[in-house]
Amino acid sequence: MGKISPVSAKYIIHANIDIDGVVDRPDVIGAIFGQTEGLLGSDLELRELQRSGRIGRIEVNVDTVSGKTAGAITVPSSLDKAETSIVGAALEIIQRIGPCNSRIKVISVEDVRISKRNFVIERAKELLKELMEGVLPDSQELADEVAYSVRVMEIGTYGKDRLPAGPVIDESDEIIVVEGRADVLNLLKHSFKNVIALNGTNVPQTIIELSKKKVITAFVDGDRGGNLILKELFDTCEIDYVTRAPDGKEVEEITKKEIHKALRNRISAEQAGFELGKEHHPNGGKNGNQERRMPPRPGPGKQLQPQPNNNNKFEKKQITVEEKKTFNNMLEELIGTRGAFLLDDKLKILGKVPTIELVSTIKSLATGVYSVVFDGVIERDLVQVAEKTNVSYLVGMDTRIKPDSTRVGILTGGDL
Repeated sequence: MGKISPVSAKYIIHANIDIDGVVDRPDVIGAIFGQTEGLLGSDLELRELQRSGRIGRIEVNVDTVSGKTAGAITVPSSLDKAETSIVGAALEIIQRIGPCNSRIKVISVEDVRISKRNFVIERAKELLKELMEGVLPDSQELADEVAYSVRVMEIGTYGKDRLPAGPVIDESDEIIVVEGRADVLNLLKHSFKNVIALNGTNVPQTIIELSKKKVITAFVDGDRGGNLILKELFDTCEIDYVTRAPDGKEVEEITKKEIHKALRNRISAEQAGFELGKEHHPNGGKNGNQERRMPPRPGPGKQLQPQPNNNNKFEKKQITVEEKKTFNNMLEELIGTRGAFLLDDKLKILGKVPTIELVSTIKSLATGVYSVVFDGVIERDLVQVAEKTNVSYLVGMDTRIKPDSTRVGILTGGDL
């Protein structure tokens, strides 16, 4: 009998056997020992290897069907790779078992340690998962949990309408208007404290009064309900900026990254009103609900006086020939440099900066910049800063902003 089992073996030889006749299991085992005897030398004699425990118990499972026998042979081994492979190859020289022809084919030599290693890895994953679920949170997790609870406690009520709001509404020059209490909680969670909720679809008087004194950003859901709230705000309040949650999402469920991205990409109320439809212009509450009156028909002998053209949303200064020429020359000079010229009202260069520092530079100067000529594309954030600092012209290689959506003059190389 063998002294090792497949469990303690390093390798296992798997082979198939086909016999043209009917034989029993002892016949197969006898043929294996008998026909390999003396074949491999004394060091690899199967009987001696089994006696010393280097070859384990040889398992043979056979079935007889229609006068033929077929089955599988399993040989456990604690020899090294080369010796185990030699023993496996020796099995294939057996061509007769008893009176019958036979064929033995080694299918594989299995490294038991690989199977054990895979088991260890999978079990270790399970144990680590159980450990992580039951382990105490680290200091950072504790700090985040405490900070979150403090921010949630900061939610209060504001105004006579007792609207859910953050703690710094009175102190902030800019406030964010959202739909409900859950939206306020989500923004407070991510450190936005200048937030107040409408608490419904009807705009409260508190919001109307705040819109007259502060810069208002409407932050609405990315669905049809968000459009309805915007239209109501436009009809009653003085909204300055508009932003939305990603399509199909609500403000209360978006992540910190999505909140920051939405606020960076906010657009002016004028552009948002244009996108909603011509009948919904910002600040519509002041004149948007008045009935449109048809101009009187001219009487006999009278000509109809031409009506002023109100298609342009902003009255812009007409660019002069000198300005056009200066801008064109500077734009050509900047091609490929990724730089920007800041000019005063006399078209004198105040300075040259990289385009990546353009927004921060204009913010820091605050006033005195008449126009900006740069090698780049005119984006929304640059236009917003230009509006706040009273820049008259932005001149770039291209633009993603419609010229009629802002009071700043938007010019590109094609316009010059």
